[in-house]
Amino acid sequence: MAVNKGRTSTAAQTSTLRVGAQAPDFELVSHQDKKWRLADYRGKQNVVLVFYPLAFTPV
Repeated sequence: MAVNKGRTSTAAQTSTLRVGAQAPDFELVSHQDKKWRLADYRGKQNVVLVFYPLAFTPV
């Protein structure tokens, strides 16, 4: 994983998920400043997580 100057990455410190593994809980803030927690959806509906490194993020 490449890290741009001025950015920090904890990728080397995190464990890798395997296909079918349950994702750890996390919280994000939406573009509407609403908190979004994975735990709020667990067991209620399916959630698809897609990661695009550095996409739609400031450089």
